[in-house]
Amino acid sequence: MARKGNKTGEWARQHLNDPYVKKATSEGYRSRAVYKFQEIEQQDKLIRSGMLIADLGSAPGGWSQYIARRWGDRVKLVAVDLLEMDPLDKVRFIQGDFQDQSVLNLIDEFAQGQRFDLVISDMAPNITGVRSSDEAQYEALLDSVFDFCEARLKPGGNLLVKLFEGSAAHYYRREVKTKFKRGVVRKPKASRPKSREYYFLSTGFKPSKA
Repeated sequence: MARKGNKTGEWARQHLNDPYVKKATSEGYRSRAVYKFQEIEQQDKLIRSGMLIADLGSAPGGWSQYIARRWGDRVKLVAVDLLEMDPLDKVRFIQGDFQDQSVLNLIDEFAQGQRFDLVISDMAPNITGVRSSDEAQYEALLDSVFDFCEARLKPGGNLLVKLFEGSAAHYYRREVKTKFKRGVVRKPKASRPKSREYYFLSTGFKPSKA
């Protein structure tokens, strides 16, 4: 038990001393994750005026907050999460599972018959510690993102997701080749070097039912 407590205490110290945590606090952002998205967005010029954007698994809202601050009314942004999320100006938040038809109906109502230009997702599965189970759960989560894109991402649209090294990530990257024209790995500076996470940007969506 003591070892576990020491580990938790060490993580807390590292978190509080993290320069991106301090920066997020000083700049009024909800999480350090905003700087991961900021670097990728600026590097790849993901957002343009007039875009329709969906943020899947948005809570606590750092990515949506960044977009709203920088782009305001020049884009339309809907954020979706099972968890509660404090309101953000210029962001339509829907609480619920984006796989549920009732939630999809609300998303479609927001989109007003238009397909999305960009889908972003910083989601991660609930870890059980059983590797095979966790990988299967994550693969299913990634499949749900693909299903969302198939029905709601416009031809030529882009998708940015978080991945973790493992079989689910290999599966995802293999599937991307059949659904998008191009895919690139991004490991932003704010992503901790020891973390298994990275981001994958897929561009040029090719829906099977265009």
